[in-house]
Amino acid sequence: MDTPLRIGLLHYSCPPLVGGVEEILSQQASIFHRMGHSISVLAGMGEVYTEDFPVRIEPVLGSKNPSIIKAHKEAKKGHKDALERSANKIYKILKDWSHKLDVVLAHNVLHMPFNLPLTLALQRLVDSANGATVVSWAHDSPYFEANPAKYLMNPPWTILSQPHPNIRYVTISRYRKRLFGKYFGETNWHVIRNGIDPVRFFYLDPKSVRLSEELDLFARDLVVVQPARITPRKNLELSIHIIRGLKLLGYNVLFILTGPYDFHEQKAVSYYRRLKYWINELELQDNIAVLAEYRFRDRTKLVPDRIFIRDLYLMADVLLMTSKDEGFGLPLLEAGMIKLPIACSDIGPFREVGDGVCFFGLDEPPLAIAGRIMEYLGRTDTHTMFRNVMGKYVWDVVCRRDALPFLREIVEQTASNRKK
Repeated sequence: MDTPLRIGLLHYSCPPLVGGVEEILSQQASIFHRMGHSISVLAGMGEVYTEDFPVRIEPVLGSKNPSIIKAHKEAKKGHKDALERSANKIYKILKDWSHKLDVVLAHNVLHMPFNLPLTLALQRLVDSANGATVVSWAHDSPYFEANPAKYLMNPPWTILSQPHPNIRYVTISRYRKRLFGKYFGETNWHVIRNGIDPVRFFYLDPKSVRLSEELDLFARDLVVVQPARITPRKNLELSIHIIRGLKLLGYNVLFILTGPYDFHEQKAVSYYRRLKYWINELELQDNIAVLAEYRFRDRTKLVPDRIFIRDLYLMADVLLMTSKDEGFGLPLLEAGMIKLPIACSDIGPFREVGDGVCFFGLDEPPLAIAGRIMEYLGRTDTHTMFRNVMGKYVWDVVCRRDALPFLREIVEQTASNRKK
C-alpha cells in the first residue's frame, strides 16, 4: 500500500468565501483527506470551515489585506521596501506551515497579481534548503486578457509570467495549457482537469460512500441498479443474464440489486440460492452486488434505507426492471424524478407508467436486450454527459488516475535530488 502523502493547499482565500478556485481547493482537500492523505489548508481569508483537517488563516496572505495593498501601490511607484517586508513576513509563515509537508499545491498565487509578496515568498521557499516541493496549480492569468494592465509588463510584476526552474506547473485544461505555453515560454505544463465530488454534490449518505469505494463504482463503465425484492416474479435471473450480455459487449458493468428476501421462507431461500448459482456460474462475482447479504470490509452489515436507495439512483446509469408481473411501477416514477434512464420489461403496469423508456420483451435473448439498452443509452443525451462526467471528471477518478501519480513522482524526484 502506498504511503499517504502530506499535502498542503494554498490560496488567497478558502470557504466559506465563495469562488471557483475556493471550491476546487475545498473539493481537492476533501477528496485527498477521504483517500487517507494528510491535508493542511493555508489561506488569507475565510474560516476554519472543517474539523476534518487543519485550516490556517493568515490575513497577510489575502488579496485585500491593507499592508499588501499598500505594498502594491509603493511597488508601482518603484519603491520595493514594503514589498520586501511583507514578503519576509509571509516567507516565515510559509516556512513554518510547510516544513512537515511533502508537497504544496499553490492555487493561482504564482500567476495572479493579487498578492505579489506571497508570490515572492513562495519562490523563496522553493529555493531554500529543504524547501517544500511546490506545484503551481494555475487556473488563470492576467496576461490572457486582450489588454493587460501596463504595470504587469514591468518588474517586479513580470515574475508572474516567468517560469521558475524549481516549481512544477499544472493547469486545468488543454486550452489553458496552450495559453500558458504562449505567454510563459518553455515550461513543462501538466494538465490535470478539475473534477466534481458526487459525495458533496449529492450529499451522499456515509453508507453510500463506503459502498461506492468498496465496489469501485465511479470507475465503472456502467452502473445498473434494480430496487427489487428477491422473489421469482421479479425475474432476476433475466437481469443476471442481461448483465452477462453487457459484460460480453465489453463493458465493466456493476449491477446493484437492493431488495431483501425473506430468509424464513423456503421458496425465497431456494430462489436466492439459484441466483447465486448463476452469478458464480457466469463468473459475475465482480459485476453483481446483492445487498441483501452484503457486508462491508469491516464485516458490518449494510442495511439499505430510503436515502441509500436514492443515492444509488443518483450514482447509477440506468434502472433495470425485469419483472414478469407488477401491480404498478413505483421505481419508474422514482427514476423519472431524477432523469435516470429506464430499461424495463414490456408488461402492462410498466407500459402505463413508462414514457420514453427502453422496453424489452421477456422472451428476447438477454444479449439482444443488452445491446438494445446500450443503443438506448447512446441516444439519451443526459446519459452521455452523465457517463462522461462520471468516467472522467469525478474527483476520485481524477485523483487516482492523474493527480496522485503526478504528486508521488515529483515528491520522489525531490527526495532523490536531495540525496544527491
